[in-house]
Amino acid sequence: MLVAAAVCPCPPLLVPEVAAGAAPELDAARTACTDAVGVLAAARPDLLVVVGPSAGTGPESYPQGTPGSFRGFGVGLDVRLGRGGDASGRELPPGLAVGAWLLERTGWADAPVEGRGVGEALTAERCAAEGEAVAGRAERVAMLVMGDASACRTLKAPGYLDERAAPFDAEAARALGRADTGALRALDTGLARELKVSGRAPWQVLAGAASGNAALEGSLLHEDAPYGVGYIVATWS
Repeated sequence: MLVAAAVCPCPPLLVPEVAAGAAPELDAARTACTDAVGVLAAARPDLLVVVGPSAGTGPESYPQGTPGSFRGFGVGLDVRLGRGGDASGRELPPGLAVGAWLLERTGWADAPVEGRGVGEALTAERCAAEGEAVAGRAERVAMLVMGDASACRTLKAPGYLDERAAPFDAEAARALGRADTGALRALDTGLARELKVSGRAPWQVLAGAASGNAALEGSLLHEDAPYGVGYIVATWS
């Protein structure tokens, strides 16, 4: 059963070494993410599942110990999903690598860790089913859910300015801040794709995972749109 969740953005810029001179601009988001991971630790889970966007349709499984890297962003920084090593030869996609970095940054050692990658083509129904399966992986499951809101909030945003972006992000933040699983399941898949929302599928996996625990309550810790991209940090417990 899902007992706790933390929702965090996943831009590589969250990693100070990648952000370089712009690093201070995301200090508030980093602090909120650290606080969110603390909620996961306080829940004393038997298993932590990190869910994030991937290039494929997915779901894709990443065992504990899977390596990741930020070398593609010009930084010689490597991470690993939990302790140990994985011999599969696979590497974490960028969003899950940011999740692994967050766990390393906070010294996560409270439970085994697994990763799941979900692509933007995955339907809401399939995401919910994946979430239900994740919640059944252990008696007490926690989730670290990585994903950004729209990338169309300003003229200089990666997806340029789209007047639909701010309302979409506001509804997503409201749903995540209130643990509103129905609203998350109802997010428009096509609109999310047009607005370059990487968090839609991971958030709907979370909604499915929470279906067996109606007692979960949400808290919105941070919401901002630096560089025209929506970043949301929330916790469910």
